[in-house]
Amino acid sequence: MNFVSKVAATVAVGLWGTLAQAADEVSLQLKWVTQAQGAGYYVALDNGFYEEEGLDVTIKPGGPDIAPTQVLAGGGADVTVDWMPSALSAREKGLPMVNIAQPFKSSGMMLTCRKDAGIASTDDFKGKTLGVEVLKQGFNVAPLLQQQAACVSTMTYNEYWQVIAAGLSPEDLQVFKYEDQGVATLEDGLYVLEDNLKDPAFEDRMVRFVRASMKGWKYAEATPDEAADIVLENDASGAQTEKHQRRMMGEVAKLTAGSNGALDVADYERTVASLLAGGSDPVISKAPEGAWTHQITDKALN
Repeated sequence: MNFVSKVAATVAVGLWGTLAQAADEVSLQLKWVTQAQGAGYYVALDNGFYEEEGLDVTIKPGGPDIAPTQVLAGGGADVTVDWMPSALSAREKGLPMVNIAQPFKSSGMMLTCRKDAGIASTDDFKGKTLGVEVLKQGFNVAPLLQQQAACVSTMTYNEYWQVIAAGLSPEDLQVFKYEDQGVATLEDGLYVLEDNLKDPAFEDRMVRFVRASMKGWKYAEATPDEAADIVLENDASGAQTEKHQRRMMGEVAKLTAGSNGALDVADYERTVASLLAGGSDPVISKAPEGAWTHQITDKALN
Protein backbone atom coordinates (compact mmCIF):
# COMPACT_ATOMS: atom_id res chain seq x y z
CA MET A 1 0.00 0.00 0.00
CA ASN A 2 1.55 3.34 -1.07
CA PHE A 3 1.55 6.49 1.05
CA VAL A 4 -1.54 8.00 -0.61
CA SER A 5 -3.51 4.78 -0.14
CA LYS A 6 -2.51 4.62 3.51
CA VAL A 7 -3.65 8.21 4.08
CA ALA A 8 -6.95 7.54 2.27
CA ALA A 9 -7.54 4.41 4.34
CA THR A 10 -6.76 6.24 7.57
CA VAL A 11 -9.14 9.06 6.66
CA ALA A 12 -11.87 6.55 5.76
CA VAL A 13 -11.50 4.74 9.08
CA GLY A 14 -11.54 8.03 10.95
CA LEU A 15 -14.61 9.21 9.07
CA TRP A 16 -16.40 5.91 9.74
CA GLY A 17 -15.59 6.20 13.41
CA THR A 18 -16.95 9.74 13.50
CA LEU A 19 -20.16 8.67 11.78
CA ALA A 20 -20.59 5.73 14.14
CA GLN A 21 -20.15 8.01 17.13
CA ALA A 22 -22.67 10.43 15.65
CA ALA A 23 -25.55 8.00 16.23
CA ASP A 24 -27.86 9.27 18.96
CA GLU A 25 -28.23 6.93 21.89
CA VAL A 26 -31.65 5.72 23.06
CA SER A 27 -32.24 3.27 25.91
CA LEU A 28 -35.46 1.25 25.98
CA GLN A 29 -36.71 -0.58 29.07
CA LEU A 30 -38.95 -3.53 28.22
CA LYS A 31 -41.95 -4.57 30.28
CA TRP A 32 -40.77 -8.15 30.60
CA VAL A 33 -37.97 -10.54 29.71
CA THR A 34 -36.64 -11.06 26.19
CA GLN A 35 -39.55 -12.71 24.41
CA ALA A 36 -41.84 -12.12 21.44
CA GLN A 37 -43.85 -9.63 23.49
CA GLY A 38 -41.08 -7.16 22.53
CA ALA A 39 -40.24 -8.61 19.13
CA GLY A 40 -40.75 -5.40 17.15
CA TYR A 41 -37.87 -3.68 18.94
CA TYR A 42 -35.47 -6.58 18.44
CA VAL A 43 -36.46 -6.79 14.77
CA ALA A 44 -35.85 -3.06 14.34
CA LEU A 45 -32.44 -3.46 15.97
CA ASP A 46 -31.46 -6.61 14.07
CA ASN A 47 -32.61 -5.33 10.67
CA GLY A 48 -30.87 -1.98 11.03
CA PHE A 49 -34.02 0.14 11.20
CA TYR A 50 -32.69 2.10 14.18
CA GLU A 51 -29.33 2.51 12.48
CA GLU A 52 -31.09 3.91 9.41
CA GLU A 53 -32.59 6.57 11.68
CA GLY A 54 -29.20 7.46 13.12
CA LEU A 55 -29.91 5.79 16.46
CA ASP A 56 -27.84 3.58 18.73
CA VAL A 57 -30.55 1.74 20.68
CA THR A 58 -29.96 -0.31 23.80
CA ILE A 59 -32.79 -2.69 24.72
CA LYS A 60 -32.98 -3.55 28.41
CA PRO A 61 -34.98 -6.69 29.25
CA GLY A 62 -37.41 -6.54 32.14
CA GLY A 63 -38.21 -9.19 34.71
CA PRO A 64 -39.98 -9.91 37.98
CA ASP A 65 -37.66 -7.61 39.93
CA ILE A 66 -37.68 -4.75 37.43
CA ALA A 67 -40.38 -2.06 37.51
CA PRO A 68 -40.36 -0.02 34.28
CA THR A 69 -41.83 2.98 36.11
CA GLN A 70 -38.96 3.00 38.59
CA VAL A 71 -36.35 2.60 35.85
CA LEU A 72 -37.83 5.58 34.01
CA ALA A 73 -38.04 7.65 37.18
CA GLY A 74 -34.43 6.91 38.03
CA GLY A 75 -33.14 7.89 34.61
CA GLY A 76 -32.22 4.31 33.70
CA ALA A 77 -34.03 4.52 30.37
CA ASP A 78 -35.20 7.19 27.94
CA VAL A 79 -38.39 5.32 27.11
CA THR A 80 -40.14 2.35 28.62
CA VAL A 81 -42.74 -0.20 27.63
CA ASP A 82 -45.56 -0.44 30.15
CA TRP A 83 -49.23 -1.18 30.51
CA MET A 84 -51.46 1.87 30.76
CA PRO A 85 -52.94 0.94 34.18
CA SER A 86 -49.45 0.95 35.66
CA ALA A 87 -48.48 4.17 33.90
CA LEU A 88 -51.63 6.05 34.89
CA SER A 89 -51.34 4.86 38.47
CA ALA A 90 -47.74 6.08 38.59
CA ARG A 91 -48.76 9.41 37.08
CA GLU A 92 -51.45 9.91 39.70
CA LYS A 93 -48.82 9.24 42.38
CA GLY A 94 -46.51 11.91 41.00
CA LEU A 95 -44.43 10.34 38.22
CA PRO A 96 -45.33 12.31 35.06
CA MET A 97 -45.32 9.45 32.54
CA VAL A 98 -46.74 10.21 29.11
CA ASN A 99 -47.80 7.74 26.41
CA ILE A 100 -46.08 8.72 23.14
CA ALA A 101 -47.04 5.66 21.05
CA GLN A 102 -49.25 2.57 21.27
CA PRO A 103 -47.93 -0.35 19.17
CA PHE A 104 -50.43 -2.78 20.77
CA LYS A 105 -53.99 -2.15 19.58
CA SER A 106 -55.67 -4.98 21.50
CA SER A 107 -55.37 -6.55 24.93
CA GLY A 108 -54.12 -10.10 25.31
CA MET A 109 -55.58 -10.54 28.77
CA MET A 110 -58.31 -13.04 29.44
CA LEU A 111 -59.84 -15.12 32.19
CA THR A 112 -59.06 -18.80 31.80
CA CYS A 113 -61.53 -20.98 33.70
CA ARG A 114 -62.02 -24.67 34.38
CA LYS A 115 -65.24 -26.04 32.98
CA ASP A 116 -65.27 -28.67 35.74
CA ALA A 117 -65.55 -25.79 38.22
CA GLY A 118 -68.94 -24.99 36.76
CA ILE A 119 -67.91 -22.02 34.64
CA ALA A 120 -69.66 -21.74 31.30
CA SER A 121 -70.49 -18.02 31.22
CA THR A 122 -69.84 -14.87 33.23
CA ASP A 123 -73.08 -15.55 35.10
CA ASP A 124 -71.30 -18.46 36.80
CA PHE A 125 -68.68 -16.27 38.51
CA LYS A 126 -70.79 -15.60 41.56
CA GLY A 127 -69.50 -17.52 44.55
CA LYS A 128 -66.35 -18.66 42.77
CA THR A 129 -62.73 -17.91 43.63
CA LEU A 130 -61.22 -15.90 40.79
CA GLY A 131 -57.50 -15.21 40.56
CA VAL A 132 -57.92 -11.95 38.71
CA GLU A 133 -56.13 -9.32 40.80
CA VAL A 134 -53.46 -9.06 38.13
CA LEU A 135 -52.18 -5.59 38.90
CA LYS A 136 -51.58 -6.44 42.54
CA GLN A 137 -50.87 -10.17 42.55
CA GLY A 138 -49.29 -10.86 39.18
CA PHE A 139 -49.91 -13.86 36.96
CA ASN A 140 -49.98 -17.30 38.53
CA VAL A 141 -51.68 -20.32 36.98
CA ALA A 142 -50.98 -22.68 39.89
CA PRO A 143 -54.30 -21.96 41.67
CA LEU A 144 -56.17 -23.05 38.53
CA LEU A 145 -54.09 -26.19 38.07
CA GLN A 146 -54.48 -27.10 41.75
CA GLN A 147 -58.22 -26.36 41.62
CA GLN A 148 -57.87 -23.64 44.24
CA ALA A 149 -59.44 -21.14 41.85
CA ALA A 150 -62.09 -21.54 39.19
CA CYS A 151 -60.43 -18.93 36.98
CA VAL A 152 -57.14 -17.10 36.67
CA SER A 153 -55.99 -14.23 34.49
CA THR A 154 -53.75 -15.27 31.62
CA MET A 155 -52.29 -13.72 28.50
CA THR A 156 -53.29 -15.16 25.14
CA TYR A 157 -49.63 -15.44 24.21
CA ASN A 158 -48.14 -16.81 27.43
CA GLU A 159 -49.82 -18.12 30.59
CA TYR A 160 -52.70 -19.75 28.72
CA TRP A 161 -50.17 -22.03 27.07
CA GLN A 162 -48.61 -22.81 30.45
CA VAL A 163 -51.99 -24.19 31.47
CA ILE A 164 -52.12 -26.29 28.31
CA ALA A 165 -48.55 -27.50 28.84
CA ALA A 166 -49.48 -28.56 32.38
CA GLY A 167 -51.98 -31.07 31.05
CA LEU A 168 -55.34 -29.34 30.62
CA SER A 169 -56.75 -29.25 27.11
CA PRO A 170 -58.56 -26.36 25.40
CA GLU A 171 -61.73 -28.47 25.75
CA ASP A 172 -61.27 -28.43 29.54
CA LEU A 173 -61.25 -24.65 29.60
CA GLN A 174 -63.60 -21.73 29.14
CA VAL A 175 -61.92 -18.43 28.27
CA PHE A 176 -63.28 -14.90 28.50
CA LYS A 177 -61.22 -12.32 26.64
CA TYR A 178 -61.26 -8.89 28.24
CA GLU A 179 -61.67 -7.37 24.76
CA ASP A 180 -64.88 -9.33 24.23
CA GLN A 181 -66.20 -8.29 27.65
CA GLY A 182 -65.59 -4.59 26.97
CA VAL A 183 -63.23 -4.13 29.93
CA ALA A 184 -59.85 -4.37 28.20
CA THR A 185 -57.13 -1.86 29.04
CA LEU A 186 -54.22 -0.81 26.85
CA GLU A 187 -51.01 -2.81 27.10
CA ASP A 188 -47.39 -2.37 26.02
CA GLY A 189 -47.41 1.32 25.14
CA LEU A 190 -44.30 3.51 24.96
CA TYR A 191 -43.86 6.03 27.78
CA VAL A 192 -41.46 8.86 28.55
CA LEU A 193 -41.23 11.54 31.22
CA GLU A 194 -43.27 14.62 30.42
CA ASP A 195 -40.51 17.19 30.93
CA ASN A 196 -38.26 15.44 28.41
CA LEU A 197 -40.77 16.17 25.64
CA LYS A 198 -39.97 19.88 26.02
CA ASP A 199 -36.45 19.22 24.74
CA PRO A 200 -36.39 19.43 20.90
CA ALA A 201 -33.41 17.06 20.70
CA PHE A 202 -35.20 14.44 22.82
CA GLU A 203 -38.37 14.85 20.77
CA ASP A 204 -36.39 14.31 17.57
CA ARG A 205 -34.83 11.11 18.95
CA MET A 206 -38.24 9.79 19.96
CA VAL A 207 -39.74 10.57 16.54
CA ARG A 208 -37.01 8.52 14.88
CA PHE A 209 -37.24 5.80 17.52
CA VAL A 210 -41.01 5.38 17.15
CA ARG A 211 -40.80 5.38 13.35
CA ALA A 212 -38.15 2.65 13.35
CA SER A 213 -39.92 0.67 16.08
CA MET A 214 -43.21 0.59 14.20
CA LYS A 215 -41.33 -0.52 11.08
CA GLY A 216 -39.99 -3.33 13.22
CA TRP A 217 -43.42 -4.24 14.54
CA LYS A 218 -45.02 -4.37 11.09
CA TYR A 219 -42.13 -6.49 9.83
CA ALA A 220 -42.66 -8.83 12.78
CA GLU A 221 -46.37 -9.09 12.02
CA ALA A 222 -45.67 -10.00 8.41
CA THR A 223 -42.88 -12.51 9.20
CA PRO A 224 -43.70 -13.93 12.65
CA ASP A 225 -41.39 -16.95 12.48
CA GLU A 226 -38.43 -14.82 11.44
CA ALA A 227 -39.26 -12.33 14.21
CA ALA A 228 -39.38 -15.12 16.77
CA ASP A 229 -36.00 -16.36 15.61
CA ILE A 230 -34.55 -12.86 16.04
CA VAL A 231 -35.91 -12.79 19.59
CA LEU A 232 -34.24 -16.12 20.31
CA GLU A 233 -30.93 -14.78 19.00
CA ASN A 234 -31.18 -11.91 21.47
CA ASP A 235 -32.18 -14.04 24.46
CA ALA A 236 -29.05 -14.01 26.58
CA SER A 237 -30.73 -16.18 29.22
CA GLY A 238 -31.23 -19.08 26.83
CA ALA A 239 -34.53 -19.78 28.59
CA GLN A 240 -36.79 -19.41 25.56
CA THR A 241 -37.64 -22.12 23.05
CA GLU A 242 -38.39 -21.89 19.35
CA LYS A 243 -41.81 -23.52 19.73
CA HIS A 244 -42.93 -21.17 22.49
CA GLN A 245 -41.59 -18.00 20.85
CA ARG A 246 -43.03 -18.76 17.43
CA ARG A 247 -46.42 -19.46 18.99
CA MET A 248 -46.14 -16.33 21.11
CA MET A 249 -45.24 -14.18 18.13
CA GLY A 250 -48.25 -15.48 16.24
CA GLU A 251 -50.50 -14.40 19.11
CA VAL A 252 -48.73 -11.07 19.68
CA ALA A 253 -49.14 -10.22 15.98
CA LYS A 254 -52.90 -10.35 16.51
CA LEU A 255 -52.57 -7.69 19.22
CA THR A 256 -50.38 -5.26 17.28
CA ALA A 257 -52.49 -5.64 14.13
CA GLY A 258 -54.55 -2.53 13.44
CA SER A 259 -52.17 -0.10 15.12
CA ASN A 260 -49.90 2.23 13.18
CA GLY A 261 -48.37 3.30 16.48
CA ALA A 262 -50.61 6.27 17.28
CA LEU A 263 -52.78 6.03 20.39
CA ASP A 264 -56.49 5.65 19.62
CA VAL A 265 -58.23 8.12 21.90
CA ALA A 266 -61.31 5.90 22.16
CA ASP A 267 -59.12 3.05 23.43
CA TYR A 268 -57.57 5.40 25.97
CA GLU A 269 -60.97 6.56 27.21
CA ARG A 270 -62.18 2.96 27.52
CA THR A 271 -59.09 2.13 29.55
CA VAL A 272 -59.65 5.05 31.91
CA ALA A 273 -63.30 4.11 32.34
CA SER A 274 -62.36 0.52 33.19
CA LEU A 275 -59.78 1.66 35.73
CA LEU A 276 -62.18 4.07 37.40
CA ALA A 277 -64.78 1.31 37.71
CA GLY A 278 -62.70 -0.62 40.21
CA GLY A 279 -65.26 -0.49 43.02
CA SER A 280 -63.87 0.37 46.44
CA ASP A 281 -60.27 0.09 45.29
CA PRO A 282 -59.89 1.58 41.80
CA VAL A 283 -56.48 1.72 40.11
CA ILE A 284 -56.86 5.50 39.69
CA SER A 285 -59.16 7.86 41.55
CA LYS A 286 -59.83 10.41 38.80
CA ALA A 287 -59.49 10.86 35.07
CA PRO A 288 -55.88 11.82 34.25
CA GLU A 289 -54.85 14.94 32.40
CA GLY A 290 -51.92 15.11 29.98
CA ALA A 291 -51.26 11.36 30.15
CA TRP A 292 -50.84 10.91 26.39
CA THR A 293 -49.72 12.88 23.36
CA HIS A 294 -49.67 12.58 19.59
CA GLN A 295 -46.68 14.94 19.54
CA ILE A 296 -44.32 12.14 18.53
CA THR A 297 -46.49 9.96 16.31
CA ASP A 298 -47.80 12.93 14.30
CA LYS A 299 -44.22 13.56 13.16
CA ALA A 300 -43.04 9.95 13.04
CA LEU A 301 -45.87 8.46 11.05
CA ASN A 302 -46.99 11.23 8.71
